[in-house]
Amino acid sequence: MKVVFKLFATLQDYLPAEARRTSTVHIEVDEGTRVADLIRRYEIPEALCHLVLVDGVYLHPRQWVSRILREGETLAIWPPVAGG
Repeated sequence: MKVVFKLFATLQDYLPAEARRTSTVHIEVDEGTRVADLIRRYEIPEALCHLVLVDGVYLHPRQWVSRILREGETLAIWPPVAGG
């Protein structure tokens, strides 16, 4: 099944080079793939996953292990951001 995976700001470095310009990769995943599985697959340190959304809905870190992705969903992750 296909899902969309988006990484923003400094997390773009974890995407394949050809996907960094758009911050997006369309990927094929197995049925039953969880949010945590993709975080591990792309070797993103969990401490850098500050805001995690599936189709615009926030997931608490405790949900990453249980939330199964479905066909066509978009997983988007932002790192901690600071500014003034």
